[in-house]
Amino acid sequence: MNQPTDSLPAPERPAVKDCWNQIGVRGDASCPELAQHIHCRNCPVFAAAAVQLLDDELPAGHLARWSRHVAAEKWVAELDTHSVVVFRIAAEWLALPTTVFKEIASRRPIHPLPHRRNRVVLGLANIRGELMVCISLQEVLGLDAATETGGAQERSLDERLLVMQYEGHRAVCPADEVYGIQRFHPRDLQEVPATVARATATYTRAILAWQGKAVGLLDEQLLFHTINRSLASATVI
Repeated sequence: MNQPTDSLPAPERPAVKDCWNQIGVRGDASCPELAQHIHCRNCPVFAAAAVQLLDDELPAGHLARWSRHVAAEKWVAELDTHSVVVFRIAAEWLALPTTVFKEIASRRPIHPLPHRRNRVVLGLANIRGELMVCISLQEVLGLDAATETGGAQERSLDERLLVMQYEGHRAVCPADEVYGIQRFHPRDLQEVPATVARATATYTRAILAWQGKAVGLLDEQLLFHTINRSLASATVI
């Protein structure tokens, strides 16, 4: 719904002596009565001006103006909306709450860890001078590798690093593509269909329809629980 552009015209006001705007507290404060009354609102002149405005008849067309204003279509803000970051891992479009993300960084070298025990932990990446552990969401979610499309340079331009934090735990996850922030209302969420792979369905709490695609809204608590377990099992010798 569009916000109405028809604004309510200011009604014509009878002329009043507005000395408070000239020599009063809103002016140069040169009024000698200020020494006694401290503020213009305590002055009889100010009170008399208020009485004059209240006692005067309404300007012509006042009721008609307000009737149109009240009857006009109002701007209704959508409440209880949530925001997520939409990104792609392999061939799957996924989303996590924006509160989880600290930064979306450009892709950079990931230094592998020696003698790592699983394929979930990829290695270390330098994020603003700090070495952070990189986690493969593709391995966590059990996603098949995406079909290669486009050139290597084009794919490289789309790749990003998701710098995330949840309950004090941080991790970096490579993403093949990041769309950005998307807002939705809880009523727009759909149940996870039975056709979704079991591993992915475990971490997906709902499906969000977006630009003709089915986006899996991930459970950040369960996801970070798995990430923390993977970090605990990683051993560097």
